[in-house]
Amino acid sequence: MNLSDQGISAPLPFTSERTRRRFLAESTLLAVGAAWLAGPRKVFADEYPDTRTMPHVPGRFRLRQRRSRWGREKSKPYEPEFEEVEWEASRTAIIVCDMWAEHPCRMAAQRVDMMAPRMNEVLTKARDHGAAIIHAPSSGVHHYEGTPWRKRMQEARPAKPPVPIQGRWECQLDRETELPVEARQRVEGAASGCDDPQPAPMPDADRHQHPAIKIIGYDGISHSGGEIYNFLAQEGIRNVVLMGVHTNMCVLGRPFGIRQQVLLGYNVALARDLTDALYDPRDPPHVSHARGTELIIQHIEKYWCPSILGRDLTEVVPGSNHAGQGT
Repeated sequence: MNLSDQGISAPLPFTSERTRRRFLAESTLLAVGAAWLAGPRKVFADEYPDTRTMPHVPGRFRLRQRRSRWGREKSKPYEPEFEEVEWEASRTAIIVCDMWAEHPCRMAAQRVDMMAPRMNEVLTKARDHGAAIIHAPSSGVHHYEGTPWRKRMQEARPAKPPVPIQGRWECQLDRETELPVEARQRVEGAASGCDDPQPAPMPDADRHQHPAIKIIGYDGISHSGGEIYNFLAQEGIRNVVLMGVHTNMCVLGRPFGIRQQVLLGYNVALARDLTDALYDPRDPPHVSHARGTELIIQHIEKYWCPSILGRDLTEVVPGSNHAGQGT
């Protein structure tokens, strides 16, 4: 990088006419300027501790990440690979995607009802270890205006993302193939991919977050990709876990979803046991709903990010949360 082209002058050499202190000061300014030119996301809140609003505590999650490698043999189309990594809990955020109180697909709503208590248990333990929890009930955020959780996201210090935040609903064919399952709309106005025997429109579905998932403490509420990016930058977050519904739609494509978070440069993982797809076995590839969800998860593992189990977020590496361990 030619710094002079960017309007930054190199410091003059140390001479008798210039004090050593002045020389060091100019060198420091030069380094900071180069860091900003390299991209806003390179400057994390640990370099500016006053930006944090949450307690920053020691402790590391140990994640058993699963990725997919598709074998050449047709008899082995999917071969999982595992790797253990450690993420600092205080630099990890969990985004809960569209876990609504009601869903226009009755079968999907029933699966959310079953998932919500398990998700709340994981969130409670992760929160207690220092992770940030962001609730993103799209189209329902207005229900929480004026609450401290909503204000926390709205008031986060603005930050400039390295790429535009816009959401990516369509497959990014320069990186991935088409999704392995189809989600057709059988009735106009009904949810695509709904596996109800007779799907029906439900325009007035309650978009509050599911009541089994508690919102408390330092949690935040937003469905804005920009607000969420501001908060992550402010708090020095580097790791993002997505959970919720639906894997082949909102979890991938929302402005806060997997595609966007990966392109922003975060370490991203999907909680594969705390998600569900909108898929009807009457649609290609004509497999069970459970298998359809597995296929979407495997697609994400191959092209976007690894998956983990929720239990990986419920405890930290023994001894990593002792005072003086640092983060």
